[in-house]
Amino acid sequence: MHWAKRIASQLIQNHPERQTFVCASGISPSGSVHIGNFREIVTTYFVTKELVKSGKKVRFIFSWDDFDRFRKVPTHVDPSFEKYIGMPYSEVPCPYGCHSSYAEHFETEFENALSAFDIKPEFIYQCQEYKSTRYHSSILHALKNRMEIYDILTAFKTGGANEDERSSFFPVHIYCEVCKKDNTTVQQYDEQNEMITYCCKCGHQNSLSIRQATNIKLHWKIDWPMRWKMEEVLLEPGGRDHSSETGSYNVSRVISEKIFKNPPPLYVPYEFINIKGSYAKMSSSSGNNYTPIDLLNVYAPENILFLFAKYQPHAAFQIGMDEDVIRNYMEYERYRDSYGSPSLTSDIKEALELSMMTDMGMKIPKFNQITSLLPLINFDTKLLKDLLYRDGEDYPSEMLEQIAKRAENWIKLWNPQKLITVNECPDHAFYGTLSLIEQEWMKAFCRILKNESIEKEHLMEEIYAICQDEDKRIMRNNQKRLFTIIYKLTLNNNEGPRIPLLIQAIGANKLLHLLEFDK
Repeated sequence: MHWAKRIASQLIQNHPERQTFVCASGISPSGSVHIGNFREIVTTYFVTKELVKSGKKVRFIFSWDDFDRFRKVPTHVDPSFEKYIGMPYSEVPCPYGCHSSYAEHFETEFENALSAFDIKPEFIYQCQEYKSTRYHSSILHALKNRMEIYDILTAFKTGGANEDERSSFFPVHIYCEVCKKDNTTVQQYDEQNEMITYCCKCGHQNSLSIRQATNIKLHWKIDWPMRWKMEEVLLEPGGRDHSSETGSYNVSRVISEKIFKNPPPLYVPYEFINIKGSYAKMSSSSGNNYTPIDLLNVYAPENILFLFAKYQPHAAFQIGMDEDVIRNYMEYERYRDSYGSPSLTSDIKEALELSMMTDMGMKIPKFNQITSLLPLINFDTKLLKDLLYRDGEDYPSEMLEQIAKRAENWIKLWNPQKLITVNECPDHAFYGTLSLIEQEWMKAFCRILKNESIEKEHLMEEIYAICQDEDKRIMRNNQKRLFTIIYKLTLNNNEGPRIPLLIQAIGANKLLHLLEFDK
């Protein structure tokens, strides 16, 4: 059973009376949302799909924590933005001048990426929620129970409780009404009149009616369980850093039970994703990351979804932009072509179904074939379509253009060594290193190129027959060697497109010019 179906089944078993299953995820818009964060929302998404398949009504929510404080200036943002540290993301200006705020810029960027996957959660913007006064009763409840909250928080720390610290503890942040920052200290709380007095490092001081204030926010470990209750959340994944014994989830779970009298949701911890060749944790602020947009420039959406669906959430994996891209495409294409076959495991079949965005019966171009052809034809997609059509492969223009663009991005941005070109002159030096048998192979191949009477469908039979041998293993090795020699003499490379396509892309006359040494 696929992990998403197992989690969905567990939710249904745990809540047989529940009419609507609320599944949540969320993040602070601290910068470009990377694929490590994407794992949270896609984990939730897969479980919601399984719940819907089981006939359940689902509410899939995604919270933007844009009322969190701006903590650090990312590497790609002007260093002058340091002056905004301490303000909520929703109050920080857009670093690129194209949106109303810092938060909106990165929220819009990620939401646009999600639309490419057809992932459509209900977005909740926490700045709006806090300013709407919706949480005021919960803030008052937390303030009333602040001593007990302090004791819970302290129980998860190594140091003991401090009575002075306990009496001065307040589970809220207050953003100053003048400087907009959270450099504030609560001076007094009047529980009877529901008033709170604060002072700010900027010199401002004021008393606020909690029921009317729009600049008060609960601390994270209180805010999280408060929202679980408000939204009736039954499932929420989280990174393994939140899953430790003293991590945010375990602290928030106790606060949820003891303070808000609400059972915490099922928690699905997920492992971090690493960039191949880097041991540093992905981070929005450091720039050490891949975003969903980065992947979408190279991968089709269903390939990316499959990559996440095939791994258990607790399993770590790496993503690279090197030859792993080819391997990932080939794996997905192989499984996709085998869909419906009894040889396909149930886990892989279900992972394909969760990732499915196109008809599984529709034939799609092979990415590796496209990448090997494009540089030879100067990335001309019309010529590409014509070459494939002449080889018996006909694809819709829009589909072919999309995959050709991804292949071009991958080659030009990540693997420029793939920018192979056709040799201008015959490589006499390399030809001289060939054995007499290998030179005879090349003469036979040139005779086939000159023989216009050979039907296209029989071309490869004739080429394979060049290396005929009674020992099948030797014959396969010889055929592989023959193709390597052809690629080396024509492209100065050990690999290339399938031989029929190579002939069409370069032309028989040009090939003869490069391969015929004994004229």
